[in-house]
Amino acid sequence: MPIENLHDLFVHTLKDVLYAERKILKALPKMERKATDPKLKAALAAHRDQTEDHVTRLEDVFDSLGKAARGAKCDAMVGLVEEAEGLMAEIDDNETMDVALISLAQAVEHYEIARYGTLVVWAQQLGLSDAAALLKTTLDEEYGADKSLSKLAEARLNAAAA
Repeated sequence: MPIENLHDLFVHTLKDVLYAERKILKALPKMERKATDPKLKAALAAHRDQTEDHVTRLEDVFDSLGKAARGAKCDAMVGLVEEAEGLMAEIDDNETMDVALISLAQAVEHYEIARYGTLVVWAQQLGLSDAAALLKTTLDEEYGADKSLSKLAEARLNAAAA
């Protein structure tokens, strides 16, 4: 489908983000298994649960647009997941693994924050207030997850791996 206007770009980006959320949803259990710190395991489990909610919200946005909730390959998320898998395979030390997992999870969060922030603004400009509200809820959760990961790393895990 050609992208001819902001609405088309909005739908295209929604498809990208839906694919990305589903991709990370498949990767999170492996990351959770690799984590050794109990608080990190809990944070990754909580993010998995949140990600399921994000997918549901995206499906609701597609419904509100009268569109099927179909993802479109997100090369950025494919790359982030491949990077995570490669790095996890190279690390044996538990503390180093935990800080690597945080950095990898934050890379995902930052990508999602960028995408959701853009989608919220576009939805508002397109007059899609319900979609904007749903996407803003997810954006706020992504910011919260990033902040929680930073606190966990800064409070203990970075020092433990040093």
